[in-house]
Amino acid sequence: MSALRLAVIGAGHLGRFHAKLAKNLPGVELVAVVDPVESARTALAQEVGTEAVGDYRKLLDRIDAAVVATPTCTHHVVVKALLAQDKHVLVEKPITPTAAEASELVTIAEERELTLQVGHVERFNPVLSLAKSELRDVKFLRATRNSGYTFRSTDIGVVLDMMIHDIDLALAIVDSPVIGVSAIGASVLGGHEDLVTAELRFANGCVAQLSASRVSPEQRRVMECYSATGMVALDFTTRQATFIRPRADVLAQTFVVENLSPAEKQAYRSDLFGELLQKSTQEAPAVNAIEQELLDFAAAIRTNRPPQVTGAAGRDAVAIAERILGCVDRHQWDGIATGRHGMFAHPADIRVAA
Repeated sequence: MSALRLAVIGAGHLGRFHAKLAKNLPGVELVAVVDPVESARTALAQEVGTEAVGDYRKLLDRIDAAVVATPTCTHHVVVKALLAQDKHVLVEKPITPTAAEASELVTIAEERELTLQVGHVERFNPVLSLAKSELRDVKFLRATRNSGYTFRSTDIGVVLDMMIHDIDLALAIVDSPVIGVSAIGASVLGGHEDLVTAELRFANGCVAQLSASRVSPEQRRVMECYSATGMVALDFTTRQATFIRPRADVLAQTFVVENLSPAEKQAYRSDLFGELLQKSTQEAPAVNAIEQELLDFAAAIRTNRPPQVTGAAGRDAVAIAERILGCVDRHQWDGIATGRHGMFAHPADIRVAA
């Protein structure tokens, strides 16, 4: 089988990762890196030993597929042009800024029988495999994703920049329609929201609480999932899964606290997570999630199977993000619909002012 001819479009932070990894993927030929900024594309092309091109349209007759790692605001036009020329596409998250644009891309890809994959890289985090058995019939989910301000992705806010990962994970884990959304947020450094807390209510009764901040003094990427049989806490940075599995009599609700003697209460208190709520921790082996994502993309093209994160999944995550952003924009601080109150301002008002 001939090598998959691939271009990486975008020589920024994520484009560099994709290009460096794609260069060494089996069965893949990295044809070129593309960026309108000459210094950026030239430096990356020299680093990975390939051609530097300023306009991706000049490559359309020389490639089979492309990784799109350009600013989010350009995703729709770039991906649409590639799909129209029958090129398979892996586009970084979010797939597009709006669900309507994403739906158009999904339709084109389906009609042309092309692979359209979205770069929700946390789906390839090995900690998910550790916790697979505990992620069935989740009743409550809580996720926190915090970082400092990177001064990248400033064309979008924290919902499409960071929270979109946990929206995608929640939709994949719960696998039930979202019937209600509420959210609150604030803008701090620019024209978009920088911290948001949201709650999703699913048709099957599950509730997901998602919190994201890109102006936090600490970095965290964690999620807790509660089911009828226990809880698992996932740390996407350390790849550790912490399991809490209640003892059989606790699960059966035959353990009665009121019947315990003072000595028994003291014993259980000193070893709560050894006796009653049995705790264990596992760490997944280190893997390069972006490399796994690229391998999945290539395999999906070769075998004509859906990628792990389809265009439709990316579209659905953006649709929920839009509902969250609508809640943030509609919220009134102190009952006042307009105006800035310190950092607690309406992102919508700031965008209009800009």
